[in-house]
Amino acid sequence: MRHVKHPFAPIIDKHCRVLLLGSVPSVKSVENEFYYMHPQNRFWKLMSYLLNEDFVSADIRTRTTLLLKHNIALYDSVEECDIEGSSDTKIKNVIPSDIPSFLEIADIQHIFCNGAASYQYLTKFYPEYQSIATKLPSTSPANAKYTIPMLADEWNVILSYNK
Repeated sequence: MRHVKHPFAPIIDKHCRVLLLGSVPSVKSVENEFYYMHPQNRFWKLMSYLLNEDFVSADIRTRTTLLLKHNIALYDSVEECDIEGSSDTKIKNVIPSDIPSFLEIADIQHIFCNGAASYQYLTKFYPEYQSIATKLPSTSPANAKYTIPMLADEWNVILSYNK
């Protein structure tokens, strides 16, 4: 069991219209000090596919710049918790992220949750945001039944909000 206090800053600026929320940074993400750094997580491949930008070979600063260029904010639903490994099913003692503060920074039109755990914690602690939140299939390697094109079919909905 490891205790996680969110180790890196949100990616957001006043122009963002979409907020993408994961659940908790994985062991590999914490080690590499950035989001979705497990080599088998498809998040950055999916962003490349949807936004026609090269997130995969980009460094952290460029990934951040590219997300903001497309008016996309990125963070996690959980600010602090205990978790076994990187398994969302093993999350305990949750302290939620301060989602209302993100909505004060930017004109967020919609919140998209990367997987069930992210959505579960967002709507548990902030039920008032359920009407602007959508659960999308996880990009995690644990959700291996989804290919990149299958994920893109579901995730392409973010494109209608990020103009």
